[in-house]
Amino acid sequence: MPVEFLGIAATNNGSETDTRSGAAFDREYTLRLARAHEDNGWDRVLFAYAAGAPDPAPAAAYIASKLDKLQILLAHRPNVSYPTFAAKTFATLDQLSDGRLTVHFITGGNDHEQQREGDFLTKDQRYDRTREYIRIVKQAWTSREAFDHEGEYYRFKDFVADVFPVQAPRPNVSFGGSSAAAYAAGGAEADIYALWGEPLAQTAEQIETVKAAALAAGRTDVPKIQVAFRPIIAPTEELAWEKAHRTVAVINERKKAGAFARRLPLGDAGRTWQPENAGSQRLIAIAEAGERYDRALWTPTAAATGGSGNSNALVGTPETVAQALLDYYDLGVDILSARGYALLDDAIDFGRYVIPIVREEVAKRDAQKAAAEAARQERAERDRHQLIAVQA
Repeated sequence: MPVEFLGIAATNNGSETDTRSGAAFDREYTLRLARAHEDNGWDRVLFAYAAGAPDPAPAAAYIASKLDKLQILLAHRPNVSYPTFAAKTFATLDQLSDGRLTVHFITGGNDHEQQREGDFLTKDQRYDRTREYIRIVKQAWTSREAFDHEGEYYRFKDFVADVFPVQAPRPNVSFGGSSAAAYAAGGAEADIYALWGEPLAQTAEQIETVKAAALAAGRTDVPKIQVAFRPIIAPTEELAWEKAHRTVAVINERKKAGAFARRLPLGDAGRTWQPENAGSQRLIAIAEAGERYDRALWTPTAAATGGSGNSNALVGTPETVAQALLDYYDLGVDILSARGYALLDDAIDFGRYVIPIVREEVAKRDAQKAAAEAARQERAERDRHQLIAVQA
């Protein structure tokens, strides 16, 4: 099966290692970064969501109107709008992009971040609300007849949209999380289940958990699996590891200077905290257990940011990082998400030097599987004819 690559559609050049040089929404940079992805072999970019940050939906619309091929993954938090309104926004964006939209629903793993925009539900309540929200959005996307809804979190009567997605029957739904509640919700509703990069053994366990959750929800299919990393590549292994250590040193220096203070709970004078979400807790535990795993996974980048978001690195030459990504593909990962620290330069380098290797090797694997399946069918047909001849 073909592999897909997901990058980042940042609206400015800031990252954990770089202070942004302009406004939060830098229109020229946003387009330049997106075009670098489209021109260098990426399939899709994520428009992320954060309280106070530029709204990702109009930013995505801007890019969709400028580029012809690049697909869009739009992050959306259910607490910020009513589901019928959101469904119309998504359908309009799918129309504008000519069917290039996927929506990533974020339940929210940090109470403080959620409360910044008026969301005071508990974590379990947020997951219940997200499931209800997604179901309403799906129905609004597909129902040509007016419908009512009376649930735990939303109530309305006689809604029918007048704008529908290009994609039939609807755009894909993406979802992520590493808690029991997340697996249950995503297993039931997601077309794509997003995981942060962990060692191969833990990733394999999570994939099986997602599959089990989908089956428990009564599904006959299972979500595609997406795994995210921070690639740190260089022409030689030595240079890549020097770059990796420099990266962590810069992150730690910026942390000391208070660059990430907005991520901390209110009143945390010590600027240290334990994350509430299971995904970050897992990354911290993995980092505490060791720095290096498997072929190229490196955890100090996650440790330096307190397991914040996609933060485990893959370090090495393009060939090494490509082979590490293929290890995940062989586990059953369908979508490989990557985001460097120098956003523009790293998107170009990864697209030029890593993506072609992975695509070529995936094509070889798929050809081998197809040949093996054809040989199996040929043997089965031969055996069937032999059995018929014996019975005759």
